[in-house]
Amino acid sequence: MSVAVVGSRCRELALLVARRLAFAVPVLVIVAVGVFLLAAASPFDPIYQYYGVDVFTATAEDLAATRARLGLDDGVLTQLGRWLAGIASGDLGTSRSLRQPVAQVIAERLPWTLLLVTVALVVAIVLSLVAGVVAAWCQGGLFDRMVTAIGHAMEGIPPFVLALVAIAIFALGLGWFPVAGLTDAGAPASAEQVLRHLALPALVLGVSQTPWLVLHVRGSLLAALGEDHVAGARARGLTEATVVLRHALPTALLPFVTLLGTRVPELVTGAVLVETVFSWPGIAEAVVTAALAVDFPLLAALSVLATAAVLLGSLAADVAVALADPRVRADG
Repeated sequence: MSVAVVGSRCRELALLVARRLAFAVPVLVIVAVGVFLLAAASPFDPIYQYYGVDVFTATAEDLAATRARLGLDDGVLTQLGRWLAGIASGDLGTSRSLRQPVAQVIAERLPWTLLLVTVALVVAIVLSLVAGVVAAWCQGGLFDRMVTAIGHAMEGIPPFVLALVAIAIFALGLGWFPVAGLTDAGAPASAEQVLRHLALPALVLGVSQTPWLVLHVRGSLLAALGEDHVAGARARGLTEATVVLRHALPTALLPFVTLLGTRVPELVTGAVLVETVFSWPGIAEAVVTAALAVDFPLLAALSVLATAAVLLGSLAADVAVALADPRVRADG
């Protein structure tokens, strides 16, 4: 590939990234505004979640002073404007429900969520590639029929159901894994403790994302096996393993990478559900707490963060496909 072609390709990719990032800004603003408007329409009064049971013993003067200090009596647009102004100055605000700066809440919990999601994504990719390739390679065989049947059956099972079943079998029944939490009670957060407690939720989250991926890999590989360049490879006398792995599989992986980007929203949603079931100290607890407490600053920040993750996942998938296949235009 000539230097001119490489330079043109780099410019196309840079334009794609710039266009997507520019598009992301209004999307994130719309999400933040939507969260504030929905929270304003909520029947829950944040003052009750802020005080907890102490609200029944607090005086009217204390409640009024707290409402004024938190800005709860201000209009939703005023609260939104104050939050956006804080964002512009690098201040995400203070969580009313957790009584911590929002930036601190995210900094403490986000690394554990990223660890869970990353390991689960690796599990999903490995399982789907291995099972999908073998199923397509042995089309019509017992393994192919089993993978297809299990994949279709699991498509409609929510992650929290898989989590509960996994806890019942592997934690309570067989005792192979801890039930929940980051470590055993009173134990330090050592690598051994974290890995033991991470194994089951990561497997559950990874397996919950596998059905769509494995069926897609199987279908894409079967389609690739019928293409002309694969037939030409067979005509040259190459082994079946070489034909499948070196000629058909690379073609089948391109749509698989795109599908990974579209699965990011499901992965984010599944992570919230799995974290809740396994009491994993990630973002999920903060999401639930913020929603129940109508915690505007925290709820908006977490919603924007989840939206940004979805947009970045889609962008990363498109860039990866464009890099892997020169035929794909990157300026569209």
